[in-house]
Amino acid sequence: MYALYVAPMGAGSDMKPVVNGLVTELQNTGLKVTPFKPIGQGVAVEKAAQLLATGNSDQLMEDIIVAYYAAAADAQVVVVEGVVADFEQAGALAPYAAQLNGQLIRNLQADVVFVAAKPEHVQAICTDLAVQNLHVAKGKVIGSIDQTAAVASALNIADIKARATAETEQFFSPPEFRHLLIEKARQANKRIVLPEGDEPRTVKAAIICTEKKIARCVLMAKREDVERVAAEQGLTVPAELECMDPALTRENYVASLVEMRKAKGMTPEKALEELQDTVMQGTVMMALDEIDGLVSGAVHTTANTVRPALQIIKTAPGANIVSSVFFMLMPDQVLVYGDCAINPNPTAEQLADIAIQSADSAKAFGIEPRVAMISYSTGTSGAGPEVEKVAEATKIAQTQRPDLAIDGPLQYDAASVESVGKSKAPNSKVAGRATVFVFPDLNTGNCTYKAVQRSANVIAVGPMLQGLRKPVNDLSRGALVDDIVFTIALTAIQAVQKSA
Repeated sequence: MYALYVAPMGAGSDMKPVVNGLVTELQNTGLKVTPFKPIGQGVAVEKAAQLLATGNSDQLMEDIIVAYYAAAADAQVVVVEGVVADFEQAGALAPYAAQLNGQLIRNLQADVVFVAAKPEHVQAICTDLAVQNLHVAKGKVIGSIDQTAAVASALNIADIKARATAETEQFFSPPEFRHLLIEKARQANKRIVLPEGDEPRTVKAAIICTEKKIARCVLMAKREDVERVAAEQGLTVPAELECMDPALTRENYVASLVEMRKAKGMTPEKALEELQDTVMQGTVMMALDEIDGLVSGAVHTTANTVRPALQIIKTAPGANIVSSVFFMLMPDQVLVYGDCAINPNPTAEQLADIAIQSADSAKAFGIEPRVAMISYSTGTSGAGPEVEKVAEATKIAQTQRPDLAIDGPLQYDAASVESVGKSKAPNSKVAGRATVFVFPDLNTGNCTYKAVQRSANVIAVGPMLQGLRKPVNDLSRGALVDDIVFTIALTAIQAVQKSA
């Protein structure tokens, strides 16, 4: 869908005539067009004002995106009516109008038409000021129009149609990504086991996933314990949320574990002992296809979560290493960081494998992979064994997957900032435009993702493990409830991909 945002240039701007005019003129060109009003039609004014006043703009954006997709399901073009900036029309939203319009324009990746209250305000200087206030790229601005002017004569309708029908690279804003993640998980309808079944955050996340039909969760705990933990949070456990008492079921998996690990000398006694670990029991259940994926780590360490998977599930065909990615929900774009959770000091060959896995993960979730192999040096500007490792890994990955855009070594700024990329690596197809960042070691990757997450208040979805035959995902022990919900959704989607 192509979004065209009609934004006020100041108080008193009436956008409705311009919205209606654009809808009519674009429909006359043969396009399927629908209008959309984010505030009022999408989210009620009172709710929007409350969310903004309490600092929950991310939730507001997500709610609007959900309404946007519902309203525009069959449309080629959506004409979005912006938020006015005066109290008479916007009421409690007036102080947030500029912030809200700017966020919506960026999150919808919209082109913009500015509406002026008076003809004398339709000047380039006004548009320039509006661009500065809303932080909109000039290339996204179609023009300015007086609210009383005829759309057909004031704006280039043919140009707008050309923009609407042009093939452009798709990328997701964070609210879009979260919305589509949940929708894909719902469609997957997978059964996901949660070995930390009575952990409070996990219980709340499982209740949310059940109520929103994100996944069919299985909590490994006594139902009465789950209900007690839920009650302490003022929650009710849905009847359809499955609870499995591991003490009553672990003996069912002894024979299977003995068979799976017989080459390692597994005995029934040892198997029963290992099955005391709910992660191990959940992993065996997954190996037997009783469940589709596993999420753990709110209490267990990464090693506790990954070790049973490596022993029982093993690596996927063609994978030489298990690695991880985080989906970093930056203000205007979703980026992929790998490996920030698993491998302390990968070799060049392993780093190449991580790059390929990370690129494939990005593509699977709708992100066009442009892979930057990160180093403290760009190209040959620096030297040393760590730079040489990254350079070798880049060559290996390029040879193995010539279909992927992979470049390195690149410094982070050269990979992420267009002006720096053009200066430091002018011939690179990745520099300045990277969507996948592959770090040279765990120290660099873990520190970077946490610095970005905490300092820039960015949501980091993951880590999502790569390279296993079936999806097992590890949580940070500091994970929030939303983190667990999104990880469950990721796991459900992975289960579909791995069974395809």
